[in-house]
Amino acid sequence: MISTRGRYAIRVLIDLAENENGSYIPLKDIAARQNISKKYLEIIVKDMVAGGLLTGVSGKGGGYKLNRKPEEYNIGEVIELMEGSLATVACLANDAVPCPRAGECETLPMWAEYDKLTRDFFHSKWLSDLVRK
Repeated sequence: MISTRGRYAIRVLIDLAENENGSYIPLKDIAARQNISKKYLEIIVKDMVAGGLLTGVSGKGGGYKLNRKPEEYNIGEVIELMEGSLATVACLANDAVPCPRAGECETLPMWAEYDKLTRDFFHSKWLSDLVRK
């Protein structure tokens, strides 16, 4: 399940793309438009800045900006930054310890196929696909 962290991060990116005006956009404005707690967004955007999705500036005239054009933001990348692996089962996660039953596991092909569908879906979507302009 994708948590509010992942969903709200995407909403922040959409909001910044739709309201881009060349200057930094205050978090209070994003919070008000998106009807999300500013306190909660502070936690989320901190991770987004650390992950290279946004640039933030404090003080008067401060706020947040996208680091790239909307067509350069892959939704799969955003979700994985905010949520971690999209793997549906632990044995398929990137950092998984090799499973000793992998060679004889009847369900592994099903989980691998499901993971591929999920990953391909989110990695085929771009921020620009979601922006209304």
